[in-house]
Amino acid sequence: QYKFRDLTIEELKNVSKTYPNFTFSMNTYTFKDGSQKDLLNFSGTVPVKYGNSYNIPIQLWILDSHPFAPPICFLKPTANMGISVGKHVDAHGRIYLPYLQNWSHPKSTVIGLIKEMIAKFEEELPLYSLSSSDAARQSELLSYIAKITEGETDMKSRSKIEGKSEGCFNKITVVGAGDLGIACVLAVAAKGTADKVILLDLSEGAAKGGTMDLEIFALPNVEISKDFSASADSKVVVLTINSLGNAQTYLDVIQSNVDLFRGIIPAVSHYSQNAVFLVASHPVEVMTYVSWKLSAFPKSRVIGVGANLDSERFQYILTNLLKAEVLAKDAWVIGEQGEDKVPSWTSYHLVAHQTEGVAARNTREKVANRAMEVLKGKGQRSWSVGLSVADLTDSILKDKRKVHSVSTLAKGCCNINSEVFLSLPCILGTGGVIEMVKLEEDPVVQEKLQSSAGSIHDLQQQLKL
Repeated sequence: QYKFRDLTIEELKNVSKTYPNFTFSMNTYTFKDGSQKDLLNFSGTVPVKYGNSYNIPIQLWILDSHPFAPPICFLKPTANMGISVGKHVDAHGRIYLPYLQNWSHPKSTVIGLIKEMIAKFEEELPLYSLSSSDAARQSELLSYIAKITEGETDMKSRSKIEGKSEGCFNKITVVGAGDLGIACVLAVAAKGTADKVILLDLSEGAAKGGTMDLEIFALPNVEISKDFSASADSKVVVLTINSLGNAQTYLDVIQSNVDLFRGIIPAVSHYSQNAVFLVASHPVEVMTYVSWKLSAFPKSRVIGVGANLDSERFQYILTNLLKAEVLAKDAWVIGEQGEDKVPSWTSYHLVAHQTEGVAARNTREKVANRAMEVLKGKGQRSWSVGLSVADLTDSILKDKRKVHSVSTLAKGCCNINSEVFLSLPCILGTGGVIEMVKLEEDPVVQEKLQSSAGSIHDLQQQLKL
């Protein structure tokens, strides 16, 4: 059942050579949402020097998407050991490390993970020795913790008591705790569609800036976590992460983002296998393509925010500033986000368009050009993109069947033959893209879309997935 069996076996052989005390077995792991899988796991001790020398017992569970997803790591305290809750260990013995958060194959390995684990444990010892009386009193608690470390949870029973199954929740996960991620959380929470909003903060160290403020001024139904499993069973996963590396070229910047996604998409996909992925990272067309490839989700369930914000603004400008409400009804901004976006019309009213005279068509084009000029003066700040994301998630969760201009696989449209994502009018529902809406045939628009598709495809060919 392991997707990359040979790579996994090869790596575990290396682990066995370096740490011969580890024992390997196949057991059932129960995730937080109650789902179960038979997973390979290994247990053993790692040597830690903290004044004296200690052997710290650990257990690592290997996901079936390994080595593209990081292991799930726990301490395995014996009856005479207590857990020292700290920066890298929680009360249940779950281990959190920067190495896990930044996991990216082939750079990341289990051997490298264990080395960092040892280094962090030498800074802050994760276990302490209990007296015999303490050990006796805590034996029952440790028994429960042992169940937790094997992946068991009482979440299902709690859900039943509350009268609502966790699987029925409208749960949204926002990946990335930068300005855009926090803006998305606030906008989605304000919209009130989601029962639960998870902010997955993958940054290193303690909470900073907006994340810290979210913790201080706690919002109902909003949870901040560094644990991928917190995203389990999400209906929508919003991706806002962008690499802040020191890349020198545009291609290097995008490759850095791709490397970041390689450590995130498989893990998030594993925990929310029926989710709709909504990509807001830059460049949105390329990163939506990358998310589609890495997740192996159907194209309908991987979309980018695309020109949804521009389209909503475009329609608003036509209706409220230029008083062209009739034109605004089926007007869209499509194509590539940025300078190469283009106005177009869907074919809902093709009959009316076909009967338009030359003068009427010219008037329409002039009004559209004026609207696009106004649009150029509007930036895309984090909060405005957050509002657009909330708008899209609302349509998905409520199955509104509303038309949005979003980045979707454009192959087969406008004579585009390559696998590229462009913003096109699509009907959205609980399964993501339900249907692409037919555009009015316009040679100029088609030429621009084909040009964008060509440049995006060339860029994608240079990336290492």
